[in-house]
This record gives sequence, structure tokens and C-alpha cells, in this order.
Amino acid sequence: MSSGSRTPPARPTRRGFLKASGAAVAAGAALGAAGVAAAASDGRQRIAADPLHAVEPFFDAHQGGIVTPQQSHTYVAALDLTTTSRDDVIALLRAWTDAAARLAQDGTAASLQDAKDDAPPPDAGDVLGVGPAGLTVTFGFGPGLFTSGGKDRYGLAHRRPAALVDLPRFNGDQLVPEKTGGDLFIQACANDAQVAFHAVRQLARLAYGKAQMHWGQAGFVSAPPGATPRNLMGFKDGTNNPPIRDPKLMDQFVWADAADAPWMAGGTYTVVRRIRITVEHWDQMELGFQEQVFGRRKLSGAPIGKDGEFDPVDLDAQDKDGNPLIAENSHVRLSNRASNDGAQILRRSYSYNDGTNFYIERWPPWRQETEYDAGLIFIAHQRDPRTGFIPINEKLAKFDMMNQFTTHVGSAIFACPPGARRGSYIGAGLFET
Repeated sequence: MSSGSRTPPARPTRRGFLKASGAAVAAGAALGAAGVAAAASDGRQRIAADPLHAVEPFFDAHQGGIVTPQQSHTYVAALDLTTTSRDDVIALLRAWTDAAARLAQDGTAASLQDAKDDAPPPDAGDVLGVGPAGLTVTFGFGPGLFTSGGKDRYGLAHRRPAALVDLPRFNGDQLVPEKTGGDLFIQACANDAQVAFHAVRQLARLAYGKAQMHWGQAGFVSAPPGATPRNLMGFKDGTNNPPIRDPKLMDQFVWADAADAPWMAGGTYTVVRRIRITVEHWDQMELGFQEQVFGRRKLSGAPIGKDGEFDPVDLDAQDKDGNPLIAENSHVRLSNRASNDGAQILRRSYSYNDGTNFYIERWPPWRQETEYDAGLIFIAHQRDPRTGFIPINEKLAKFDMMNQFTTHVGSAIFACPPGARRGSYIGAGLFET
């Protein structure tokens, strides 16, 4: 995905900052007020350019973290509601809204100035002094908020959008229950890993007694400013996204059709898949084969047969023998809009690396060994998963050559409502009649 700055420039050290401050004072003494003003202006510009000082608005028509230029880190989590009280759910969403708005501004969920010695501090304090780091917090509602075990938990079953479907089991899925589903969704994205984790940690803490953690996952992307990030397979990920700065295309592909659920107007449906990549297997493949799997050149990101990353994919191009230049079972062909009745989704995925684990591979040579537990946190926003992710992934799950190297082990779907208004709370339209 084309995005904004992801690689933070080197931050000045405290000693360097003090030296710079001293130099500014000396310059001010020599040059007078004009020199001081110029130095101060330059300092403000440096702060504004620092990704750790970036501030993203929380209150807006749409939630942040959807069409926001992609930050370098994320922490996504799903919680299960434990309370039986609808009022408790509303109180939690109010508390989350207030905390998320503060986190986005100054990086903490509550002030520590008035913390008392005989009570837990209202914020862990682990990111004090770091800055908000462009933090966005996105909330979503899973199917379990509406019904669970066939029961209407909070009187909301009749307000469940038709588009919030239970995802089908796809070919090759090896879903782990501990990494699948969830009633409430939190996606924190920031230009610092600890800031993203801190946000989810503080919000989960506010949920004690009302909801408990079901799963959580940290992720990262790395790319030069403005460039499409590469996944762990070394290929650019998100090149064919609809442009996030095109409102018409966002309305067409991302923002929800609210015909049967007016409270979702301005929201989106988010699919999250945890996809493990057998990088040990992939790393043994010839470059030409890797490019055939993707249907793109590894270095440039260009479709096979083209020169530029954003050149249109030509699915009709043939080689001298009349064979398709882009393989019939390549990832780019099967996922391309032209192969899916014009359907398109907005990918905003992150890589993950959880160390190593012992695995038994499902493909020849069926190795049994300790391997990397690494892969992709696939995150896709769309207007309607019934015409977006589901039909696209059904095709990919059956025919994609990439399936030799990937296994879907976690899955969830959420209705992410529109942004909150000041004085209100996230998802208020769902609960207010």
C-alpha cells in the first residue's frame, strides 16, 4: 500500500538537544529577537517532522487507522465480553472513547499528576516522554456482540448488519480458536511499537470486569517514506489498493453500505487474518518461481511484462509460445479486480515475527522442525465482505500458488462504526434508538 512516512528519522539525543538549545540561546544573544524567533521556528519544524510527535485526530467522520497513511507499527487485539449488562457495554465504550482521544493527543490514557500512593496509577507510564507517535485507535464489533450461543445478549440482534456475516471456512484453513473471533476489536497503529502496545494495554485494562482479552498480535512494516512496504516474502504488499485519497473510490469500496444498518454509515467492515509464512521453504525457491507465484517482479514490484510498480496488470499478455505471461494461478491474477467482477478491498496489513516454534509442515517434504513463527497480519477494510473479501479469498484459497508457503491460522470479522463525535462515544448509533 502506498503510504506516508513509516521510517522515523534519527531522533536527537538529550545531550544533542541541550547543545542545540545552548546554541540557539547564544545565537539569540548575538542576533537579537529575530534570531531567537528564527531558531524557535526551526525547532517547531523539526518537532512537526518527527514521527514521534505526529498527532492524528481521534474525533472525525471516519475512524482513524482505516484510510490514515500507514504507520510503522500496530497492535491488534480482540476481547470477549463477560458482562451481561448492556449498560456496562455502553459505559466501557464511553471510557474507551475518552481514553483513546487522550492517547491520540499525548500518549497517555490518563494524567499521572494526581496519582495517589495508595492506588494503582491510572496509566502504566511506559511511554511517558515518547510522544503520541501518530497513534490511531480503531474499534470494531464482532458478531458475538449481537448474538452468542443463539442468544440476543444485549438486545442488539435485530440491529446486526447483514454484511457482518460469519466468515466461511476456506480451503486450507487451520484456524486456532485462541487466535480467532472476538466480540470487540481494537487496532492501535503508531510510529512506535511501544506506543501501539501501550494503547491496547490501557484500553484492555479499562475493560476489567466487563471484557477479557481473547487474542492480541503485534506487527510492523518497513519502507522508505511514501513507498509500498514489502512483506516477509520480499514482495511489495498493497500496490493495487484503491487510492486512499480518492473519496469516490473510498465510498465505492471501503465505506459501508448502511441501507439495513444506518448506524454503520461512514464505517467499514474489517477482516483480520493471521497468516503464517513458511519463510524457510520460501527462501529455497528460485527467483523466477517466486515472481511467477506473485505475478510481479521482486525488485521493482512491476507486473510481469511491465516496467513500473503501478503499471496496469495485463492479464491477456502472452509469451512467444502463447502462454500467459502472468500465470493462471498467480496471486496477482487471482486477486485482481478484473478477475473478481470489479471487487476491490483496502489492504492495510502488517508483518509479524513471534520468534520460533515447532511445526509439522502440511506440504512435502512434511518437515518436522523448529521454524520461524512469522508471517502476515492481513487486515482488509471493505464496503461489504460478501462482495469483497469472501469471494476473492475463496478463489485464492483454492488456486493460489502461494498456498504452498502460507497457512491461515487466525481469523475474525468486525463492523467498525463511523468516527465518534465529541461528547459522544464510539458506536453510539448502535445503542441509541
